[in-house]
Amino acid sequence: MPARVERLTWRDIPLDAIDLPKAKLQLTLGLGSGLSSRGGRVFAVTDRGPNLFVSQAVDDYGLTHLEKLRGSDTKIMPMPDMGAEIAELAIEEAAVRLVRRMPLRVRTGKRLMGVALPGGEMEAVYDLDGAQLEPDVLGADTEAVAAMPDGGFFVAEEYGPSILKVDADGVVTERWVAEGRVKALAHPDLLVSGFLPKRAGKRRRNRGFEGLCASEDGRHLYAGFQSALKGEDDRSAPIWKLDARTGELEEEYLYSFDKPSSFGRDAARRKLGADDLKICELAWAGKDKLVVLERISHTAKIYLVPLKKPAEKKLLISSDDHPEIGPDIEGMTLLSPTQILISSDNDFGVEGAETGFWRVTLDKAIA
Repeated sequence: MPARVERLTWRDIPLDAIDLPKAKLQLTLGLGSGLSSRGGRVFAVTDRGPNLFVSQAVDDYGLTHLEKLRGSDTKIMPMPDMGAEIAELAIEEAAVRLVRRMPLRVRTGKRLMGVALPGGEMEAVYDLDGAQLEPDVLGADTEAVAAMPDGGFFVAEEYGPSILKVDADGVVTERWVAEGRVKALAHPDLLVSGFLPKRAGKRRRNRGFEGLCASEDGRHLYAGFQSALKGEDDRSAPIWKLDARTGELEEEYLYSFDKPSSFGRDAARRKLGADDLKICELAWAGKDKLVVLERISHTAKIYLVPLKKPAEKKLLISSDDHPEIGPDIEGMTLLSPTQILISSDNDFGVEGAETGFWRVTLDKAIA
């Protein structure tokens, strides 16, 4: 479908700079992990917080005491107490403006953190001093947000994987987890409910819930896993239709990925496999119809998908056809029946990347 693409003006929000032996680590707010819209405003969610590869921490920032960790599947978190937040944004002509920030916290004010949850297969994380960071029941790696008609939100995170119920001011009131995980994740200031099927525990490491959206009336949530579950066909990923009041699974759909070789920018860089394919975002487009963002790293594709007949998905736009769209596209929301807003994840600026917002205008309404 023909489309016009416009990059919107945005300047990343500086966070605290950290003086390290070899260079200063200047962090910025990372807003591109997930988008949702409501009442003319856009809501963005950050992920778990800044993190570095061990090689980057040693080579670029001179943290030589971390050399012992090189080669391990480990990340360094320079600000582990800085957890996720929701940001309210206004789109004003060709610019994006920050309206307010809402750190995700429990009722006592304690923030959610970026460290792993107890139990399950989790990535090891260390602080700048080289101390391993222990899991915490308030850990969350948030990746998607759904702005609800009542003014609140649901947020999907991939550690659990779990779904967080959030009020209009950023207070997390409930966490939905898989059956059998309630006791392990209990917290006195956060209700934990075992609403999700046990199959949620089959998520691959760092491949839990990545996409989330709500129906227009707020009655249903659609939660998409980033990749196939363990032991299942790696050419597709589940999307769950949940009752937004009870968390009950009403239906499951399987989203079929494109061939890896069809992601042109990525295929030009290296050999690709099914493990590279990801669902990164969902947007509601009518009864059991979703707009799905499918990507690897450099190529992103956006499809209209009738969930009852997923084989009939319709390509709306591919970034391979629009070189003005940058890599690492993770956020997406519909601004109107003909306009899509997409965003890139800048990973909190740890490698100097900037968040990008692009408005995609289609020739015809999404239907």
